[in-house]
Amino acid sequence: MSYISVKTMEIKEKRELEVTVDKRHIVTLGERLYTESVELLRELVNNAYDADAARVYVDISPDKLEIRDNGTGMDLEGLKQYFVIGSDEKVVHSRSPRFGRPRIGQFGIGKFASLAAATRFAVVTQNKEFAARVVFDKRSWEDSKDTWHLPLEILEPDPERGDGTTVILTHLSKSFDLEDVEKKLIEGVPLKAPNFEVFLNRRRLYPRSLSGRRIPLLEGTEFGPVTGEIIIVPASMASMQELGIDVKVKGVTVKKALFGMETWGKVISRIRGEINADFLPITSDRTNFVVDTPEYRAFLKIMEKIIAVVKKTLGREADRREDRRAGRTVKEALNRIHRSLALNPDLSPFGPISYGDDQDMGSGAVFSGKKGEDKQNRELEVKPGGAVKHTPKKKKRRHPLVKKMTPNAIVRRMRMGESSVSVCLDFFGESGPECFSEGNVVYVNRDYPLFQRESKKAATYVMYIARLLTQEISLMHETRSPRVAFNRQSKLLKDAFSEE
Repeated sequence: MSYISVKTMEIKEKRELEVTVDKRHIVTLGERLYTESVELLRELVNNAYDADAARVYVDISPDKLEIRDNGTGMDLEGLKQYFVIGSDEKVVHSRSPRFGRPRIGQFGIGKFASLAAATRFAVVTQNKEFAARVVFDKRSWEDSKDTWHLPLEILEPDPERGDGTTVILTHLSKSFDLEDVEKKLIEGVPLKAPNFEVFLNRRRLYPRSLSGRRIPLLEGTEFGPVTGEIIIVPASMASMQELGIDVKVKGVTVKKALFGMETWGKVISRIRGEINADFLPITSDRTNFVVDTPEYRAFLKIMEKIIAVVKKTLGREADRREDRRAGRTVKEALNRIHRSLALNPDLSPFGPISYGDDQDMGSGAVFSGKKGEDKQNRELEVKPGGAVKHTPKKKKRRHPLVKKMTPNAIVRRMRMGESSVSVCLDFFGESGPECFSEGNVVYVNRDYPLFQRESKKAATYVMYIARLLTQEISLMHETRSPRVAFNRQSKLLKDAFSEE
């Protein structure tokens, strides 16, 4: 699309345009309504969206701000309606004619957001054979009472420009930070809507894309659907800035909300997402909801349900993370004990262990043995002369039976010489034993209070597991004298954590 300067357009006629003020909304205008100057850009871009624009260009320079679009533009009646404060035009005609978009504006006061940052703005619009320019001056607005007249210039239509509207702000009283503008536009305009693109200083803006565990939401209420998704981002992407979930109405973020998650601690820094509920009533400045309504109460009921799902998902994720950590801890403890037994073969209940033995580590699998002897499988070996000799295959090594008490049990196994030892971390209750053995299987109680305490300390976790394992291994070797078993354990544990 090409644009030409409006200064080159020939003036055909000059008139005055009367502006009617609805005093119900006058106190919400200008600086009182839009405390942040960047909000006016959001409003002007959303006006372009309501006008069926496919593209909106926002250009910012130190002395001028310009927003132009290729929407339907306005005819004379449209311009008159544009400057009626508190108009219900967008409520009566709630969808745009071309794309059928649900219109974002409700009160017809978005254009006056410019009062927060500039003393003068011009509106140049074209609709088919009609083109015009209106200049709005803040001083005239302040000096007027109920009505005042704006200078209206009827222009010669520009076929190269085509339909659309351009708003130009000059005499800026506030500056605009591009990074802040980009952030506000990304969260405050419907960038995900089809046939809608926004450019900031010629660079297209895209909606945020987050990675993580996604929890989709699609729930119905008597007032309309609630849709969206909650995202649990990885811990590396967690941020304590701008906490909360974006709650959107017609694709625009109204506010961020925590829905009771503020009591969860630092984990809320991983919660992101957006919820769409177009039926929610919003305040005139579009920064909050009208909460004392049946619509909002129905929405909160849905959100209580989805937040419970988020909490449960976080719990499962924490359990999985802890399971992985526990598995790594057991593996390191077994490696250290394997080395210690290799250095002290006389203390091994499994026979001599070579320090360089291949280690057969399980990955959480459960190994079960069969009762009775395995049948020998034989293969035929043909010898010279046609003689046939039956050569028995080497017996497969049997693994000890590991009994899992819960689906979340963690099992690790390591070969120790010609035998093996298995470790099973499971939940046996707070009053259950700290650990116990059955054959070559060592069971560790994850519910035991000391386990609960030591597992939270990275510095002592491996030492704690190694202490339990060396205790049970020593008892396998020597059961007659607890003192002898304790001395054996002390030696194994010392060499397991020696530096050499």
